[in-house]
Amino acid sequence: MSNTGAGPPQETQETRERPAEEAADLGEAGSQLSTAPQEDQGTARPGSFGGVRAPGARGGAVWWGREALGWFRWFWRQLTSMRVALLLLFLLSLAAIPGSIIPQTSVDSVKVENFHEKHDVLAPVYDKLQLFDVYTSVWFSAIYILLFVSLVGCIVPRTWQFVGQLRSRPPRAPSRLDRMPAYTTWRTEASPEDVLGAARTLLRRKRFRVHADGDAVASEKGYLRETGNLLFHIALIVLLLAFAAGQLWKSEGNKLIIQGDGFANTLTQYDDFKSGSLFTADDLDSFGFTLKDFHATYEKSGPNKGTARSYRADISYWEGADGKEKKTSIEVNHPLNVGESKVYLMANGFAPVVSVKDGQGKTAYRGPVAFLQQDNNLTSSGVVKVTDYRDAKNRKDQLGFQGFFVPTFAPDSGTMFSQSPTLSNPVLFLTAYHGDLGLDYGAAQNVYQLDTKNLKQFKNKDGSPLAKKMQPGDSMKLPDGAGTLKFEGVKKWANFQVSHQVGNGWALGGALAAIGGLAGSLFIQRRRVWVRAVAGADGRTVVEMAGLGRSESAALPEELGDLAVDMQAEAPAVAEAEAEAEAAGSAGTAGSGGSAGSADEGAGK
Repeated sequence: MSNTGAGPPQETQETRERPAEEAADLGEAGSQLSTAPQEDQGTARPGSFGGVRAPGARGGAVWWGREALGWFRWFWRQLTSMRVALLLLFLLSLAAIPGSIIPQTSVDSVKVENFHEKHDVLAPVYDKLQLFDVYTSVWFSAIYILLFVSLVGCIVPRTWQFVGQLRSRPPRAPSRLDRMPAYTTWRTEASPEDVLGAARTLLRRKRFRVHADGDAVASEKGYLRETGNLLFHIALIVLLLAFAAGQLWKSEGNKLIIQGDGFANTLTQYDDFKSGSLFTADDLDSFGFTLKDFHATYEKSGPNKGTARSYRADISYWEGADGKEKKTSIEVNHPLNVGESKVYLMANGFAPVVSVKDGQGKTAYRGPVAFLQQDNNLTSSGVVKVTDYRDAKNRKDQLGFQGFFVPTFAPDSGTMFSQSPTLSNPVLFLTAYHGDLGLDYGAAQNVYQLDTKNLKQFKNKDGSPLAKKMQPGDSMKLPDGAGTLKFEGVKKWANFQVSHQVGNGWALGGALAAIGGLAGSLFIQRRRVWVRAVAGADGRTVVEMAGLGRSESAALPEELGDLAVDMQAEAPAVAEAEAEAEAAGSAGTAGSGGSAGSADEGAGK
């Protein structure tokens, strides 16, 4: 019934006996954890204050300022809510999908160029949507930053609320402990003071926060649940920062090194190099190394014949300008660590050693030329470019040779492809060109490809293209005394990737912390235990114990039972049969005394 009188509402039995959950949370006003700042009372909607919108005719700039502030506060509450944080995390996962499907410029620019050549209509659309640079795009960065702000705005108020809870006392015991989900009671001969003292000692030993209040002891445990929750969110922020730092200050370069050659970690030494927007050349670690030898082993028989078993590059490296040279080996998944850089072994192959003499009999070129593998048996293709060349009439010209190298050639196989990746019967197939190699115009050119647009192919006397199959020691003579190419031998090459990545340690630490925090928030239960001891009508102490979990758990009654058993070691329970017998004896004695008294009174009369 509602109170319609002018006075205050009268207290009823219903208002005195509140539900257990409400009573258990008594004294916790303002301590409930929330993912957003608490709203002011009366804020009904964005732009309204106290439920009343300011008139447009009055207030002027003040009203507009309050209106804008109202909308900002509403937006901030939405952004820092758990719902929006989960939505942003989901959007970030969706936004990363195009980066896995569509070729990225930062990963493989060649694939991006091929995509443009094959898709004349779709490629410009992808360019406008920044789908070739997903992780540095405006829309991906916006989601990333909003998620970061949402997590920060979620954690800061929750952290202060949690600190306030740690500094506050556990809530006092409800008036009706028997309404708790876990409850037990017994009678004991120990005094209430002794019972409460034993309860405080026991609960502290079990790592509960304890506070005595009147005839009861209140305790609480499981704060690590919220600690784990906060740790999980903080770890997510650390991961976001680590990934952002890794993208902004990273660098990655590749270098193909032929056996016997060296490398110094400078920009001009790389075959290709890409880096983050904040990376500078000064961030490169000072070191270098020389490829001494390369070893590869393969399966020689069975169904896996020809499959690689191990790759090992033996190198000598140095750190700093005057560093002492050291010897080590780089294997697959076992990089060389120098400073913040890691040197990985990526690929390997063969480099035929050739020498070219021009039409004047002078050596125009001599050295190994790396051929790039085309299949698992290391059938390789490559080119030889000779720029300092003069023909038989002493005219300046340029030569180009292209062809294949086969480490294991089998004449009876009916194919020019290699039959094994091992160097058993090496053969070099070449065709020869002369003319303009296109190197004098300053345009970038692939050193492993030959542009034949401005070249003429050498011909045999019968008019067929000049081509030659050579083994080590064989030579190819060019017609009309134009010169000679000799196949002198074979060296090995290895391709290395030098990666400079910052934030990896922070990312690993954040991931481990996130797992630990998530485990704590899932498996640790926040619970409260109260112990009340009051003197009963029979002179014995009535002990009540009750427990309440912040989330449902089947372990709470068991934990309360264990606490009750430990408590009864200090406050043993009186047997029920003994208590009933004593109660019955007391009742009988009282009845006999009354009859006797009546009889005496009658006799007196």
